[in-house]
Amino acid sequence: MSFNTLGLRAELLRAIEDQGYTQPTPVQSQAIPIVLQGHDIMAGAQTGTGKTAGFTLPTLQKLSEHQSEGKRPLRALVLTPTRELAAQVHDNVRTYGKYLPLKTAVIFGGVSINPQIDKLRRGVDLLVATPGRLLDHASQKTVDLSKVEVLILDEADRMLDMGFIHDIRKVLALLPKQRQNLMFSATFSDDIKKLANSILRDPVEVAVAARNTASERVEQLVHPVDRVRKRELLSYLIGSGNWQQVLVFTRTKHGANRLSQQLMDDGISAAAIHGNKSQGARTRALKDFKSGQVRVLVATDIAARGLDIDQLPHVVNFELPNIPEDYVHRIGRTGRAGNEGIAISLVCIDEHKLLKDIERTIKRNIPQQVIEGYEPDPSIKAEPIQKKPQQRKGKPRAHSGQRGGGKPQTAQNRGHSKNRNNRRRAA
Repeated sequence: MSFNTLGLRAELLRAIEDQGYTQPTPVQSQAIPIVLQGHDIMAGAQTGTGKTAGFTLPTLQKLSEHQSEGKRPLRALVLTPTRELAAQVHDNVRTYGKYLPLKTAVIFGGVSINPQIDKLRRGVDLLVATPGRLLDHASQKTVDLSKVEVLILDEADRMLDMGFIHDIRKVLALLPKQRQNLMFSATFSDDIKKLANSILRDPVEVAVAARNTASERVEQLVHPVDRVRKRELLSYLIGSGNWQQVLVFTRTKHGANRLSQQLMDDGISAAAIHGNKSQGARTRALKDFKSGQVRVLVATDIAARGLDIDQLPHVVNFELPNIPEDYVHRIGRTGRAGNEGIAISLVCIDEHKLLKDIERTIKRNIPQQVIEGYEPDPSIKAEPIQKKPQQRKGKPRAHSGQRGGGKPQTAQNRGHSKNRNNRRRAA
């Protein structure tokens, strides 16, 4: 099958050809005709399957068929959980829509709201947004959602994991009832099914991977190691294997900062990316990583969501995630778009239960290989894994892409005036 058989217009086919693509991925070949026919979709697709083009191409086609004269009403809305994913989706929208006379924009927190307001006031056909910043604009009446014809929820499972369900419902209340809804999710929890049932109308289900399975193109391997020797083993693997591009996951922001500094002390160029970093710092770190100036990018789960890195060869779980599904999202950073990849997990005795939960979720045992010289000490006893500090009631912690830009509120920066409060919310 080729893109020519999917019913896309010449301008879109030309943009696809410019990117060197000749055949659609399974999710694209299934989703594009269904979206063009006007059906709602519930799509199960992991990152790296081409799902973004699967909803971008048909949505651009539908918008181009009927264009408004004068100021353009917002007709298509894409909601994403994080800033990085929002920026990446918008890059795809611009890439595929470059030969169409459509106006698009992206809005998220962590940057000034004023340029976004100027863009929205000039009229936008398609908007990519994170929920928190979108609601900030809605409260200031700088965006009108009453004419939206297509709603796309990208990585819906992550939005629920990050606590966006209330923001999503607020957005839904501002949309017209008659619209097309497209939901994409890598995993299908009961909460996701409940959300889908409340939004979608007679949806067509599209599935390109079994429930909660990891990419078949990713080789998965566990290296058992004592907790105090993980960093040493990681440096050894990077050096002995001459790895030039490695995405490493930690559970906490503090852990990401500490590990990146330790790697630099070992002579390995590294950078950390997480919710407490400014948007500029996160963008620079990702740019340096993609260009090869930085060999190792150390990230938390939230910050790494939506990172699109071509031909990323190695992903390392320095610490296993507390939520098994997050393992699927992590290793989905490699083995993308037909490329091979390897996902390595450094597992200490504290994490044996987490490993079993992950293997139960992906329905397979992950091979284990002990590295000579790094054999675990059998006398070491397991210690409980530190949980994240509990949030105080009434003061939920902001996540990446959410209002507040992920910074905790303190007595010093707590707003002393309504205007300052608004500026903080809009960040």
